[in-house]
Amino acid sequence: MVLRLRLVADFTVDTLAAMLRNDGAEPTLEVTIAPFGRVVPELMALASRDAADAPATDPVLVWTRPEGIIGIYHQALEGQPFEIPALLEEVDRFADQLLAVAARGSTVLMAAWTRPAHHRGLGLLDWQPGMGLRYALTAMNLRLAQRLAEHPGCHLLDTERWVSTAGPRSLNIKRWYLSKVWYAGEVFQIATAEIKAALATLQGCGRKLLILDLDNTLWGGVVGDDGMEGLVLGGHDPMGEAFVDFQRTIKALSRRGILLAVVSKNEETVALHAMDNHPEMVLRREDLAAWRINWQDKAANIRDLVAELNLGLQSCVFLDDSPFERARVRETLPEVLVPELPESPLLLVPMLEALTCFDPRSLTPEDRQRQQMYQAERHRRVAQGQSGDLHAWLHGLGMTVTALDLNAVDLARAAQLLNKTNQMNLITRRLAEAELLAWCREDQRHFWTFRIGDRFGDAGLSALVSVEIPGKGESVAHLVDFVVSCRVFERGVEESLLAFSVAWIRERYGHVVRLEARFLPTAKNLPCLRFFRERSGFEEQGPGNGNGAQAVFVWQLERPYPLPSHITLQWAGTP
Repeated sequence: MVLRLRLVADFTVDTLAAMLRNDGAEPTLEVTIAPFGRVVPELMALASRDAADAPATDPVLVWTRPEGIIGIYHQALEGQPFEIPALLEEVDRFADQLLAVAARGSTVLMAAWTRPAHHRGLGLLDWQPGMGLRYALTAMNLRLAQRLAEHPGCHLLDTERWVSTAGPRSLNIKRWYLSKVWYAGEVFQIATAEIKAALATLQGCGRKLLILDLDNTLWGGVVGDDGMEGLVLGGHDPMGEAFVDFQRTIKALSRRGILLAVVSKNEETVALHAMDNHPEMVLRREDLAAWRINWQDKAANIRDLVAELNLGLQSCVFLDDSPFERARVRETLPEVLVPELPESPLLLVPMLEALTCFDPRSLTPEDRQRQQMYQAERHRRVAQGQSGDLHAWLHGLGMTVTALDLNAVDLARAAQLLNKTNQMNLITRRLAEAELLAWCREDQRHFWTFRIGDRFGDAGLSALVSVEIPGKGESVAHLVDFVVSCRVFERGVEESLLAFSVAWIRERYGHVVRLEARFLPTAKNLPCLRFFRERSGFEEQGPGNGNGAQAVFVWQLERPYPLPSHITLQWAGTP
């Protein structure tokens, strides 16, 4: 897929545009540049143009010098006194223009404001409130961040980090006077990687499973040879401290929704004993969603572990100190990202922190609880294996399915579920948060999210449904979205969603006589087709008459849809 990126700047960005087009990283970009220096007129045009002029989802990158867009800051640079409230009012007016572009459906990336390293401002007084330029610029960026957070399609980029990484080479003042190029090529090179990473994240290309080796990766030494007491971990030892900090960094990733797993060639009982009992161990067994600790091929173990978690290999990152194992996994499982590890464990933390593949598109309560949800799922599998009777096991779960109207609190998670779920997905449409909100504004469209819970824990927001209701004179409603997370497959959740949809339409729309579900095939949503054909009870009525659907499934609304007896279904409405 090619994205069309519009660059809007008050300095020359031809070098940046060329790098974005040609660096080879995903996503592939078609880049256009707004007329030089016409930032405000361009934003006004983008906010007001008709949808026919360009797709509403085209991303826009805005990169300006603060003095080029905020008049009061320009005056402050010239030594004139200024008032912070007036300065922030001007920032608000600029933010309103960015938000207007996002409201039309575009993703807006705004580069935070910086100033040249050589500019010392008032020196000792530069952080003085209401006086210093550093204080003023920080206040401007904070206000801009607060305002852009009002719309899910707006994002502020950390330009200061790009400039500081480039160091003294960040600005070539001669090029500014000669050709109005504000930043040096090193900054544009760093910016290219960061902008691509941001767009990839927004396209749902992030990774969500970190698979780890143990010996000489999570700790120093070989636990099978050295014993738990001989491991290099913590203590007054440079290597030991580095391994502990590495584990802390991994733990921080898990707290924002990255799943952790272990694939190691070891004796399972010995390795798990060390994780459970070593006094300096940060990562414990309960932090893992799954593990494969044995003497089998690591590539095969990774494939098996990923299948157990109902994830795709493209979701995985594998860290191992062995060049042989890294090469083996790269060749056998090319979808898995296998970074090079530094030779020294002292450099493990910066290596991990520099990876962009874990950048979150959003951070929801479900993300923060994902590790616990997968642990609960492991307990469910154990209980199911002990029961042997699937019917009895389901009735013993005490499942609840709670429907809610789409709301601002759940918007990010709903868009995440819509864009990342592949298997139980009726039409697999992808919408940004702003697009989803715009779609739901039509009166005949209704969208619900579903929270799933049982005696083992809360699976969070794990399913969604949307329907389109016909106007008077028409009698067919359409099930548009039908999405269920793989975490709650085949427990009656799918049937519960249909029972809710049928009951809701029957109660409110007497002129609607049937509900149609049109299945659009992808390479990964065969489980959804199987459900509708084999378990849904809907009648299949052949192909979709040229509309791209492989099959159309129908429920006659003269009949209620049976709710599975082991599920309690409730509608919480709008919180």
